[in-house]
Amino acid sequence: MKAATLDQHEIETFLTLAEELHFRRTAERLGLSQGRTSQIISKLERRIGAALFERTSRRVSLTPLGRQLRDGIEPAYRQIQQEIAKAVDTGRKVSGTLRLGFLGPATAEALTQVIDAFRGLHPDCEVQLTMETQLDDHLAPLRDGTVDMLATLFPVREPDITVGPALLRESYVLAVSARHPFARRDSVVLDDLARDTVLSIDGAPAYWLDSHSPQRTSTGEPIRRGPLVKTFQAVLALVAAGTAMTPLTSQATRYYARPDVAYIPIADAPQAVYGLVWRSAAENARIRAFADLAARTAPAA
Repeated sequence: MKAATLDQHEIETFLTLAEELHFRRTAERLGLSQGRTSQIISKLERRIGAALFERTSRRVSLTPLGRQLRDGIEPAYRQIQQEIAKAVDTGRKVSGTLRLGFLGPATAEALTQVIDAFRGLHPDCEVQLTMETQLDDHLAPLRDGTVDMLATLFPVREPDITVGPALLRESYVLAVSARHPFARRDSVVLDDLARDTVLSIDGAPAYWLDSHSPQRTSTGEPIRRGPLVKTFQAVLALVAAGTAMTPLTSQATRYYARPDVAYIPIADAPQAVYGLVWRSAAENARIRAFADLAARTAPAA
């Protein structure tokens, strides 16, 4: 004959009644009705094949079999509860190592401000700013497990990725060769992109590329996309050579000044937003704590 098995509700109800020896108090502790408590115990006794409690109008007491069952399962059940509580405490504790990646030096600078505050709040958690990701597949370090969180250029619309708070907002500039006619202008507009070839990022999601380098002007005129590049240094090399031009965020003017490249403000471009993302399946207490702090303290906050 197949041995009877007890589910969690039956075990919890049985042990609580074995302690209280009172159906009403047991029901109140468990948040159940008294009738439901009685049903659970009766069902359990039918499955076992014998009474576990003696019931009279005045008192409830354990039968010898009930005491045997209580003594046999209570220590193991309490140990299971303790181990679950320990696991929950560990899962919620902000400790261990948090590895961060970033796209662009200004993004790393914004991250550093959050990191300094985070270390003060969570001294048991080590934070490592580990690597700068590339343009072509900027989410790769997340997906291969190299980093736990990534500060990158929005938008990010991936089913396996959680989008967190913004870190940094920047204006757009158009990077052109210093010999390009635009280099003599104070500003350009997005429609000016149709007047030359614009670089394209090899491997970048179409929605991401279109957000930063539109395919058409406001009047519907197509914008020519030219050579495919994978890295930022390749972008600058091709722009300097006059092969193509490309929109960039304004941090390029601060960190990548070159005599052969001019950066012209794009007057009508929306702001670029950099923010935190992480793999949804890998979310933990460290990630949640860092994202919450960034939402309050990052420059974009």
